[in-house]
Amino acid sequence: MTLRSVELRSDTFTRPTPAMRRAMFEAEVGDDVWDEDPTVHALERRAAELTGKEGALFVSSGTQGNLIGVLAHSQRGDEVILGDESHIFRYEVAGTAVIGGVQLRTIHTGADGSLDPGEVRSALREDDIHQPRTGVVALENTHQRRGGVPLTREQTASVADIAHGAGARVHLDGARLFNAVVALETSAAELTAPVDSVTFCLSKGLGAPVGSMLCGDADFIRRARRWRKMLGGGMRQVGILAAAGLVALDAHIERLAEDHANARRLAEGLAAIPGLVVDPSGVRTNIVFFDVAIPGVDAAAFADRLETLGVRVAPMGETLRAVTSYEVSREDIDYAVEAAAMAVREPAPALG
Repeated sequence: MTLRSVELRSDTFTRPTPAMRRAMFEAEVGDDVWDEDPTVHALERRAAELTGKEGALFVSSGTQGNLIGVLAHSQRGDEVILGDESHIFRYEVAGTAVIGGVQLRTIHTGADGSLDPGEVRSALREDDIHQPRTGVVALENTHQRRGGVPLTREQTASVADIAHGAGARVHLDGARLFNAVVALETSAAELTAPVDSVTFCLSKGLGAPVGSMLCGDADFIRRARRWRKMLGGGMRQVGILAAAGLVALDAHIERLAEDHANARRLAEGLAAIPGLVVDPSGVRTNIVFFDVAIPGVDAAAFADRLETLGVRVAPMGETLRAVTSYEVSREDIDYAVEAAAMAVREPAPALG
């Protein structure tokens, strides 16, 4: 067994492809704060077209896109209804409260990453001066903490209809939106039609080095651009980065199916190893969660064992996460399974 390096902690570790590097080198640029960067314009048009929205805005990250998305729909003192396992609630440093004066109200996240429409309806605030206004309902597709499960248009619409009926806007954290598109064999426009705004990342499975897109109607994008400037997100000749994003959208969406196949192969391989627990049927996109059932060995310790063999996974509490990407091959997956089998038996020394 020859030592390999297999990065499975996240699809954010992907490096730009040669085509991306060429596009970045050759990119036509201008000052984007003055709205004069032609490559950014092309990327924003492409993102709006794909999501079926009137406009789009290039932002530095998914976290920034979600924050701007929520705040562009809200007023200070408003409330956002979202899942208790959502990325916005767990991993975005309470930005809505700190920066926007908007509080988060969580409800239960279903096993499939969805929100129950009845719970959403019950959480909506009454028109009462003692209560905050429900400004936004936020969804997530695919859902990271639910193993990359994709939401269907029907699941999204069932919540959006209730929110819109109460005068609230709906924002979709679609960091891995195109994984959902590929898994469900549909289009981004179809999945995002029920929502008012959507953020998706260029820098995860799509492979670009930096950036996310925030999409919505023209008035929303005007408000979002002001928030981006306030947050320090106005960048200058950023077409250099946007060029990689265009390559990602043109060349890397359909190939996400390879990542999904590799994730299922990984899950099936791990499931066959005594001492590891995973349900391959639950792997729908590029994220695999698995547990360790070895006396005296917790998730972090098992991750350390794997790392000595060159395989890096991410401990998340008592479970482990592995995420496939275009830099992880089928051969890498087979090596990772072999390494896991070795790590179950005993702490393995690094191989040469």
